[in-house]
Amino acid sequence: MATPAPILCINSGSSSLKFALCTIGGPDEDVLARGAVENLGGPEGHIWLQIGAQNIHTPADMVLDHHAAVGMMFQLLATHHITAPRAVGHRLVSGGPHHIAHARIDAPFLRNLHKAVCFAPLHLPAEIDAIEAISHHYPRLPQVACLDTAFHASLPEVAARLPLPRHLWDEGVRKYGFHGLSYEYIMSTLPPPAYQGRVIIAHLGNGASMAAVVNGRPVDTTMGLTPAGGFMMGTRSGDLDPGVLLYLLAEKAYSPRTIEDMVNHNSGLRGVSGTTGDMQSLLRERATDPSAAQAIEMFCYQARKTAGALAAAMNGIDTLVFTGGIGEHAAPIRASIAEGLAHLGVRLAADANLANAQTISVPGSQVTVRVIPTHEDLMIARHTHRLLDTH
Repeated sequence: MATPAPILCINSGSSSLKFALCTIGGPDEDVLARGAVENLGGPEGHIWLQIGAQNIHTPADMVLDHHAAVGMMFQLLATHHITAPRAVGHRLVSGGPHHIAHARIDAPFLRNLHKAVCFAPLHLPAEIDAIEAISHHYPRLPQVACLDTAFHASLPEVAARLPLPRHLWDEGVRKYGFHGLSYEYIMSTLPPPAYQGRVIIAHLGNGASMAAVVNGRPVDTTMGLTPAGGFMMGTRSGDLDPGVLLYLLAEKAYSPRTIEDMVNHNSGLRGVSGTTGDMQSLLRERATDPSAAQAIEMFCYQARKTAGALAAAMNGIDTLVFTGGIGEHAAPIRASIAEGLAHLGVRLAADANLANAQTISVPGSQVTVRVIPTHEDLMIARHTHRLLDTH
């Protein structure tokens, strides 16, 4: 069977356009190429492309916006004779209250997406720009929205509802949950016994969250209305006492924009360490920098406490999965988180953990602990392929 033309997967940020070209729908799934246009709007743009073992890095003049970035991306792919895509799948952080499932993008969907910007103001504007840029350059190319919130759409109301006046729930103020494409991919890799059990997935990266999944269905997650919720992250604070924000507004005269910038970009590991939100850098510095050591300790403590709470929501745990940049590569962080979960049956094999093995739990232990690299681009390609076939 011939492999169909590839699908272009796009992850658009405020200052970058990341992309991957995936083959899907044939005998094999593979990534033909991946790359990014970076430093959008900055004085020195940068483009890189990886094709197999070949890495191409190209400086560029100022790349003004996503429209320019999309044009450069297609030009770069054509220059290197990469097969043109048959469709584009976009990672969208949220579709707001009116779009909770992956969907083909059409004019009504895009109008609703503009109305949903208030639910994800840090992410949706750039993602909408990328969609409109594709439509401008290639109006006949089908586009699909793959939502990070879709995985959590079936959360029980007891977990999704916030303890606020009821009318706010009706207006869409609720726990949405994020990192859903990563969670979907991880669940697709688990063998049936694990898939049908009680699973905690810890997606630990610059953005970090956890999800509790029972028999393939999510029962709770850490991020809430926005990706700023949950436990502390690289630069995000995670959950805060609302009184902290009221204090900053009333006593320190912080503006809403100042607070937004603080809790999203200058808190978490960066805020506590005073230097960086990069975990690998902090691990190198912790022996000589007490603030770096404290930031790591707080991160592991909060993650450990969160895992315990999610286990309580499922009445136990059968499988714990680490994924994301930190989860896949930072053995000391996994060890510290697991150390406080021994009462739940979590026991790591030290050598396997240090080697980043696929299974890092002690053989025969009550809880199987796995390290699984996530693949959100492949998940986007799968959903895009499926939705193309249903229209």
